[in-house]
Amino acid sequence: MNKIYLDNAATTPLAPEVLEVMTASLREEFGNPSSIHAFGRRSRAAVERARRTVADLLHCMPGDIVFTSGGTEADNMALVCGVRDRGVQHLITSPVEHHAIELTAHELAHRGTVQVHWVRLHADGRADLDHLEELLAAHPRALVSLMHANNEVGTRNDLQAIGTLCRRHGAIFHSDTVQTMGHYAFDLRSLPVDMLSASAHKFHGPKGVGFLYLGQEQVLRPMIQGGSQERNRRGGTENVAGIVGLAKAMELAYDDLAGHERHVRGLKDHMAARLRAEVPGVGFNGDIGPDSLYTVLSVRFPDDGKAEMLIYHLDIEGIACSGGSACSSGSNAGSHVIAALYPEARGANLRFSFSRYTTRAEIDRTVEVLKKVLEVPSPQAARATV
Repeated sequence: MNKIYLDNAATTPLAPEVLEVMTASLREEFGNPSSIHAFGRRSRAAVERARRTVADLLHCMPGDIVFTSGGTEADNMALVCGVRDRGVQHLITSPVEHHAIELTAHELAHRGTVQVHWVRLHADGRADLDHLEELLAAHPRALVSLMHANNEVGTRNDLQAIGTLCRRHGAIFHSDTVQTMGHYAFDLRSLPVDMLSASAHKFHGPKGVGFLYLGQEQVLRPMIQGGSQERNRRGGTENVAGIVGLAKAMELAYDDLAGHERHVRGLKDHMAARLRAEVPGVGFNGDIGPDSLYTVLSVRFPDDGKAEMLIYHLDIEGIACSGGSACSSGSNAGSHVIAALYPEARGANLRFSFSRYTTRAEIDRTVEVLKKVLEVPSPQAARATV
């Protein structure tokens, strides 16, 4: 039985080309990048080439990129250091952010470091921009942190519109772009965003490495103390092979963004259409339209007793998906996103997420397995009972 992987929003398979450059880096670039001898200089050159690659793809300066251990550290650095170093007294965010933002916001509020304000949401999870403007008008010079696309339901925010409001009110704007980096183009010469977080393993790069984009005016002191790495913005010896892999994964992703989107969106639309037509009572969470995150489809199955263990039955059949974010277990294990958007909803919520390696045949088999587990009668059996 061939296994099917539909949990790419949690992590993507490592691209073979990325593995190749990482293997070479581990073998040949083992020197400490902070050492002044030839071995160290070779590693330093690899890190700086990767930094330049990322910056060129995002249309920013190499010095704007701070390599981190992943999106969670980048999110924490943006909030903790942004509040501490920029004189911020008000933090504006939403109740459906990744826990790296949501829990950090709660912790900062608990310490009395900042007042946190929660922007209202539309039914699909988009930030209510009218309410955001009210909050910005009442709390100027705030730090705003709103994700580009939700990791559980796939609803996308308009970064241009949010950034324009923040500029108008003198606010600092950070966005968690972990789910969208490597899937959409970013032109940071014109996009009004001050900080962006990203993680390599969401676009076929390695786990344990990401970056924080810091705009030219965002001078932050280190959150992690130690050496003077990353231009004295993050202590700790750089993960050279991981950074090299991140840059290669971004290059691969940006080689054909449009083709990648056509392929993956076609899979998402095909699965949604088949589920809607063939599985009675199925629904969808968030926005699944053309403006949604094309890699994620969040499906709500009816509360009929059959869907309760659905995620486990799929796993037995060799199909991997999730009940929400990768931190969730079970078919509907208390997702804070689902609770915020659909507090009265009943039934099992499963997230299917796709990548460049997903095939239409895998989608079709998954739908057939779902129908079997949910005991959906075949068309012939349904006609026989009429």
